[in-house]
Amino acid sequence: MRILLAEDELVLCEQIKGLLTTEGRAVDVAHDGEEAEFLGSTEPYDLIILDIGLPIRDGISILKKWRTEGMDAPVLILTARDGWSDRVDGLDAGADDYMSKPFHMPELSARVRALLRRKTGKTNPVFEKGNVNFDTRNGRVTVDGMTVNLTSQEVVVLSYLFHNTDRLISRTELSEHIYEYDDDRDSNTIAVFVTRLRKKLGASLIETVRGGGYMINTAL
Repeated sequence: MRILLAEDELVLCEQIKGLLTTEGRAVDVAHDGEEAEFLGSTEPYDLIILDIGLPIRDGISILKKWRTEGMDAPVLILTARDGWSDRVDGLDAGADDYMSKPFHMPELSARVRALLRRKTGKTNPVFEKGNVNFDTRNGRVTVDGMTVNLTSQEVVVLSYLFHNTDRLISRTELSEHIYEYDDDRDSNTIAVFVTRLRKKLGASLIETVRGGGYMINTAL
């Protein structure tokens, strides 16, 4: 799953990105409103974390523009302002959730997981198919109860496929949602990641539809 983090406090930004990356997310960072607006308008994000008090352009005006343009990714607003009217403004502008600074990182992580599940129509933080169990709360993957070690890129691929169970995902779509903005998005490497996942989690977990893409095997 791919996230845009728009935050101008550099230390906090690095802390949040580090947390989300360890949980198997691809994270793009914007430190001002102009960059945030551009990325949110041009890139396909699964979720956006948006600070209201960005330099150059504030988060509320950016969010209103995104919603006017039809951008439908869930948005979690962060702000140092603690007035109730600011929360109302953010929610009325199109935000899906709201957190005031300072906050606890585990709570931010939980809210991110909840918003990602809601976006894809899922309710359970733990995905199960056949003998494979994927716990999004800690990124732990097991097969028959035994922990399987995956690379960060393999976790990102598996997470996107599980969040979109019952839907065929093309290589192009996968590459758009598992790589960061500056990465070399070679869709041919998707096949490599899928092959590795099959070796570690079982050949039947991920189906290939020739000419179409990949999907979790719903028959399991």
